[in-house]
Amino acid sequence: MIRIILILAIFYIISCIKIVKEYERAVIFRLGRVLKTPKGPGIFFVLWPIDKMTKVSLRTVTLDVPPQDIITKDNVSVKVNAVVYYRIMDPIKAVIEVEDYDFATSQISQTTLRSVVGQVELDELLSNREKINLSLQEIIDKQTDPWGVKVSVVEIKHVDLPTEMQRAMARQAEAERERRAKIIAAEGEFQAADKLRQAAEMIKDHPIALQMRYLQTLVEMSSERSSTVVFPLPLEFLKVFTREK
Repeated sequence: MIRIILILAIFYIISCIKIVKEYERAVIFRLGRVLKTPKGPGIFFVLWPIDKMTKVSLRTVTLDVPPQDIITKDNVSVKVNAVVYYRIMDPIKAVIEVEDYDFATSQISQTTLRSVVGQVELDELLSNREKINLSLQEIIDKQTDPWGVKVSVVEIKHVDLPTEMQRAMARQAEAERERRAKIIAAEGEFQAADKLRQAAEMIKDHPIALQMRYLQTLVEMSSERSSTVVFPLPLEFLKVFTREK
């Protein structure tokens, strides 16, 4: 009899020994009331069946927010998904204040994503994601703070546009590139014309420069292998025929 009692006592002691990892904490309920301090990490005793234990992980959790059908402020239908990084800062609140903190954080992330993206226009959504990400992080973190959950980062991963909108944006981008090309070409023509004007004024003030240019042209023509030779005639030679008799 004593041996049986001893064996039962050993099994009871073994069942009371609990071990939690470095990244875990144990929230203990003793007769239905939570202890003020979580247990762990390491080894500790739980008085079964008086105590009930719930493990909580303190590691950062990556939460994938599924694609949401959203209508932007300028009435464009898009699908947007995001990723949320959060971790438990207060294990007791995470167990007591909410039934399932992971599911609750996922739901509040989805609703907040729809609400925030619905208040911005498509151009802002595509070009100013950092501001939108920061706004999402602040709102979600404020909502989950009573649960002991700290949301550190929220990132919009992908914005799926309708096919018609993609084609319209492609046409707009092509038109923008053509506009820039025409502006650059016009600026080049303007600069070239300005340089020609400066060259004409220089030649006007220094007529010998035209003769030097003439000789340089002859040198360039002589270096080329061509069956056709164009011989430029200085305009001064024509003055002989235009003199008044």
